Amino acid sequence: MFDSLRARLYRIGFNLFPAYRRTGGRVTYVAPDWQEVRIKLPHTWRTRNYVGTTFGGSIYAATDPFYMMMLLKNLGDEFTVWDKEADIRFKKPGQETLYARFTISDEELAAVRAELADSETDSIDRHYTVDLVDADGTVHATVRKTVYVTTDRSKRV
Repeated sequence: MFDSLRARLYRIGFNLFPAYRRTGGRVTYVAPDWQEVRIKLPHTWRTRNYVGTTFGGSIYAATDPFYMMMLLKNLGDEFTVWDKEADIRFKKPGQETLYARFTISDEELAAVRAELADSETDSIDRHYTVDLVDADGTVHATVRKTVYVTTDRSKRV
């Protein structure tokens, strides 16, 4: 129950944090285990571009922090996680609210830990993809994030 309350507080915190708030996006769900996050990006005067569709900067900014945060929360203090690169592919102009669902599986977390446990590997890059879709499931944009993960072996138990 405490983890669920903490996840709700993170959701509220994201939505109040000025840098995220200005994207126009809203966090609608954070799983207690931080393996799923959902957002929505309403199509409003704040997120519209000159031609009346959803501004690409809002689309990207609304998706920016989540894979990094999810890895930070799941891997623990002995890991350092940074966003390294991003690529966005616009597929259809958005004129309605867009939604994104970020997930990281137990298998992915185990793979990250296993790859970094290799004594010859000090850091890795992981690639994650999220689609921004409308209420009907039509993909309007795909964001691909590259996340850098390294470990401080001196902090390992």
